[in-house]
Amino acid sequence: MWLYLVAFVGLYYLLRWYRERQVVSHLQDKYVFITGCDSGFGNLLARQLDARGLRVLAACLTEKGAEELRGQTSDRLETVTLDVTKMESIAAATQWVKEHVGDRGLWGLVNNAGVTKPVTLCEWLNMEDSMNILKVNLIGVIQVTLSMLPLVRRARGRIVNVSSILGRVAFFAGVYCISKYGVEAFSDILRRELQHFGVKISIVEPGYFRTGMTNLTRSLEEMKQSWKEAPKHIKETYGQQYFDAFYNIIKEGLLGCSTNLNLVTDCMEHALTSVYPRTRYSAGWDAKFFFIPVSYLPTSLADYILTRSWPKPAQAV
Repeated sequence: MWLYLVAFVGLYYLLRWYRERQVVSHLQDKYVFITGCDSGFGNLLARQLDARGLRVLAACLTEKGAEELRGQTSDRLETVTLDVTKMESIAAATQWVKEHVGDRGLWGLVNNAGVTKPVTLCEWLNMEDSMNILKVNLIGVIQVTLSMLPLVRRARGRIVNVSSILGRVAFFAGVYCISKYGVEAFSDILRRELQHFGVKISIVEPGYFRTGMTNLTRSLEEMKQSWKEAPKHIKETYGQQYFDAFYNIIKEGLLGCSTNLNLVTDCMEHALTSVYPRTRYSAGWDAKFFFIPVSYLPTSLADYILTRSWPKPAQAV
């Protein structure tokens, strides 16, 4: 019995491996638009796809980021400045893309731009920071996608949305998790709505990686500032000892971030170039072997595992 089961599982993975190795033809004629290319995953993906011969249209927040990227790539790659929180910027970028792709349409759209600051508890966040996270990570993804969608549909192309493992398991950085859960939901809905148009939607869920978003010094300074600006009653509720312990937990987590960004960009590249892309890609060993298994546990057990090392607030009952 067990032998048959092992053989069946082995055959399944062998067939999946063979199926996923099939590559889309004429990649050199495909246009891919990527947001958030100043640094991190977007920057690396733009260089990776350019090296493979695709026609990369890279969106950067700053002209400095765009200039540095152009200096690292071939003449095929072109850049545009884009602020995903501003509709006029999105409209201008869409027109720019339309002029480049023409009747061929846009093969790939990668929604990569994102922010997470500061990394704190929900009660320590001010509303301005919360709204900015949602505007960039969720509303920006929706607006860019809907603006570019006619071009993607024309090419019967791909949409790759960068979520996070915190879009599957939410246990800190509250508003960031909310934004990524929203990306997951939007992607699922879009996949079902567009199934008859030949457009494929993939979600990439990175674990902890060292990018500009997880810069140790900046993240810790933002956390200190958030605590400093918190109302007096919040500080009394949690206490300085709680903050100090939580600060060290976050610091330890940031120090443990993976530096191998290719684990993420390889997933993005596969979603854009494989004939049979996956619906979801979990990137990183922590995502695959910790967070995904935890997401299937009973809630009470998952809560215990995720929060067992957390400190106790000063006014805890």
